[in-house]
Amino acid sequence: MEKKIVGQVTPEERDEIQSLFERRNGLNELAKIVTADNAELYEKLVADMGTTATKFQQWWNTMAAKYNWEGIDGGNWEINFVTCDILLVANE
Repeated sequence: MEKKIVGQVTPEERDEIQSLFERRNGLNELAKIVTADNAELYEKLVADMGTTATKFQQWWNTMAAKYNWEGIDGGNWEINFVTCDILLVANE
């Protein structure tokens, strides 16, 4: 897997995606233990997962358009939360 720095975001932009990233991971962990038996909690979890996933993808779409990052077919971007660097990852 090859990685290449293709851009950078501001600390504020980094904080926004880091918050969504942590929320998404937390919801995924919660989904492992919540069952459909608790219908109300399950429905809230599913709705929150959907909303968070949408916001997460919107952030990447917005930043990619704003900064015009290089992309490749079958590749994806990652962020280094420490440096705010955006990396293009070539999935082989």
